[in-house]
Amino acid sequence: MSGGRDVGILASHLLGAFQKEMFTQLAAEGHASLRPRHGAVLAYIDVEGTRASDLSDRSGQHKQVIGTLIDELEDLGYLERRPDPSDRRAKLVVPTKLGRDQMIRAARIRDEIEARYAEKVGKPSYAVFKNVFNLLVQP
Repeated sequence: MSGGRDVGILASHLLGAFQKEMFTQLAAEGHASLRPRHGAVLAYIDVEGTRASDLSDRSGQHKQVIGTLIDELEDLGYLERRPDPSDRRAKLVVPTKLGRDQMIRAARIRDEIEARYAEKVGKPSYAVFKNVFNLLVQP
């Protein structure tokens, strides 16, 4: 390939810009204690709860990293651990009221960011971009 930045650098810049906007807006809407690293949990958790091992698998982060982030988010009031009804030995990580509020706001902010990206490059081009990106990140 000639010239230009490689796809890793481009992806990193896009992620950085996306996260900066996401977390700046979340802070403005009452979630100032959240940091981009928390996205490894918050972006992958289900409203009804998710096992830590599933969060690790979904995010691609080590279980120890996810455990630390869950501890932080629990201390901040975003999550709580509950027994898993399907396996009493296991725990589910469940969003609290504050966590659910963040999830709703983050989904809206994400949609606004993506709509702006689509407007910038054209909706058909953005749809192709997302499809190709999805193909590239699948194992």
